[in-house]
This record gives sequence, C-alpha cells and structure tokens, in this order.
Amino acid sequence: MDKNLSGITAILKKYNQEHLLNGYNELDEQKQKKLINQIKTIDFELINQLYQNTKHETKHEIGEITPIDYLDKYKLKDEYKYYENIGKKAIKEGKLAAVTMAGGQGTRLGHDAPKGTYDIGLDSHKSLFELLCDDLKQEGKKYGVTIPWFIMTSRENNKQTIDFFEKHKYFGYQKGKNIFFFMQEELPMVDTEGKILIGEDGLIKLAANGHGGIYEALVKNNMVKKMKQLGIEWVFIGGVDNCLVKMVDPVLMGIAIDKKVTVACKSVVKANPHEKVGVFCKKNGRPNVIEYSEITDKMAEATDENGELLYGESHILCNLFSVDAIERMGANPLPYHIAYKKAKYIDSKGNLIEPTSPNAYKFEAFLFDAFSKVDDMAVLRVKREEEFAPVKNSDDKGVDCPKTARALYKKFHKLT
Repeated sequence: MDKNLSGITAILKKYNQEHLLNGYNELDEQKQKKLINQIKTIDFELINQLYQNTKHETKHEIGEITPIDYLDKYKLKDEYKYYENIGKKAIKEGKLAAVTMAGGQGTRLGHDAPKGTYDIGLDSHKSLFELLCDDLKQEGKKYGVTIPWFIMTSRENNKQTIDFFEKHKYFGYQKGKNIFFFMQEELPMVDTEGKILIGEDGLIKLAANGHGGIYEALVKNNMVKKMKQLGIEWVFIGGVDNCLVKMVDPVLMGIAIDKKVTVACKSVVKANPHEKVGVFCKKNGRPNVIEYSEITDKMAEATDENGELLYGESHILCNLFSVDAIERMGANPLPYHIAYKKAKYIDSKGNLIEPTSPNAYKFEAFLFDAFSKVDDMAVLRVKREEEFAPVKNSDDKGVDCPKTARALYKKFHKLT
C-alpha cells in the first residue's frame, strides 16, 4: 500500500488536493482501498477546469430563439390513428425499451430510502417503482411483448434498490433477461477554494452528475449494447417520480418514426405565461430547451393566431430516443452546469462541519442539452392531468407532492 500511496501523493500534490489523505490512517483497510480507488478514478483536470468555471459568471449565448413546432395529441383527428398504428407495429415487434432514472433518495419526502421505493399513500400502498411497473406490464400484455426495463441507480442507492426489487421478486420481471440495473456516474463536490470535499464516511464526497449523464451511463455500462442485442430501436427515458408517466405511447413512437426524427418529446402547456419551467424552442435553428429566465416577459406572453403561447411547451422529462442517437450522445459528454449547494464535510482537523448555507459546488449535466445535437425533433403536447404527476416535494409545499400526485393518479385511474 505504501508504494501505492507514493504515486497517489504525487498526483494529489500536483493538483493541490493532498488533504484527501489526511484521515487515511484512521480508516479501516476496506475504506482505505476504497479511498485510493476513488482518487485513482478522479479526472483532476476536469475537476480543476469545472472549479475555474465557478469563478466566472457563466455567459449564456442567447442566440436567436424562435418557437418550435409541436403537435397536440388530442387535436390530431385522423392523424392520431395513423401515427398510433405505426407505433403499435413497432411495439409489437419488440423495438421499444423503457429507461427509468432512479438515482435519487426520498430525502425531501422524509423517506430514508431510494425515491422509487416511496409509497405515495394509495390504498394499495404500492411504491413508485411498482406503479411504473404495473403500467409497463399492462402495456406489454396489450401488445403481446415484455417491454425491457432499464433502471439507472446511483452509488448511494444501488444496493437498496436491487434489494427492494429482489424482495418483491422484480414485480414479475426477470433480472438479466428483461430488467437491468446500471449506475449513474458521479463527480466530486468541491468547496469555494477548489478543494475536493471529504464526506462523513471519510471518503470523497461524490454527487450524481445530473440527468444529462444518462447517455454516457447507458453507453459505459454496456446497456446500449444490450439493447441492440435485444433488437431495441427506441428507448423511452423518464424519471421515477412521475407516477403517471406513460412510457409506452404508440402515438409518440409513430410520430418519431413517420417524421424520421431521432428524438421525440412530450410537453404540457405552461400553467401560465410566467410559470418557472424550461420550455421547448429553437435556438439558432436547432431544437432546445431554455430556462424561463432566458426569455423576455414579452416573449413569454406572446401568442399565435389561435391564442396559444408561442413559448408554452414545458419539458417534463418524458423523452423518446433512437438507440443510435443515445449511442452518439453517450460518446460525447455534455457540458456541466454549476449548482451551489449545502454539503456536510470533514474538515482538515477531522471535525464534521454541518453548514447552514451553501458551501460547495456540484456539477451536473442536463439531458436536454443534447437536443441541440440533432437537426430536428418532434414535440407532442399531452394533458398534464393524464401524464404528469411528479412527486418532488413534501406535502407542506402543496405542489408536486404526494397529495397532488395521489389525487391525479386516483382521478386518472378512476379510483375512489
């Protein structure tokens, strides 16, 4: 180990991160090995570059922003059946898989376990995972296939997630055959001086690299390879916290196939012109999602000849990709965005510090930043009350919480 340490020490000295070994001798042998492995896998050049970016105000290139075309699912009339039939055929041929991003914990819900294991309070007491699985199985039965299910976990919740599925016999799925688990990549958190933080466990404090890491994770974990082996051509990617997510949608698939696009996304119309959500648009002629802060009040309120908002299509993390598009996107990591967060850490004297205000930088990639890499994409407007019931906050917040999601779920499924 000493020989190993000398090389590690040299690397740390080069990047001014020697403090990472301060508590090394206090760790047991297993944790010592883990810490060394963590250090070996860190891209210090990348971390240094990301930290340097925190010193400069990020300048967003606004560029030319124009509205994006979209289809309203319930105004398609004759086209509805046309697209639906195309999609149904592809689903029956086994060309669709579902990916659920489930790397988060239920902390904000007061749930000390993976968010997917959370019970939203239905009479059935089914977890979010089971609600999503029920829908997948029901749709699969309708088309005479089993929809393969890929679940992205995190280092923090991977074991708990797999244990939960084992306990519930994978809800009828078969591990390694039609349900697969893979882990999201992580990056170290750094303080305002650029020092990588040590967590309460004496190891490097890591944080998930954002939902934009999904493409790279699918490629690096050989999930794309597995999809191709299974004959999958299309992949729906959504979050675990939307209990009404419709992962199998023949209309969305039919539109993507018919229009020969590699990305098709669902949207819901903004609740009001100034709702603080990311919206679909075109930036310099390419598909994009922009934050509400990137458009003027005048643009936010602008309407077309039918009175519809020109920038009214909210991104709800319900996206369909061709497998080839995921492979391309996974080969080229997306840019990282900076988030300033509160993070507990062990200081140089071995004391646990619990800050009361933000003290560290977390680096995240956004899934929709990849949209600008394609020439065109399809956007399908759906009804909020039918497909979007997120569980993000505790009930006291009153919005996107178990209470609101439960009410939407019960109303949609006509449960008393």
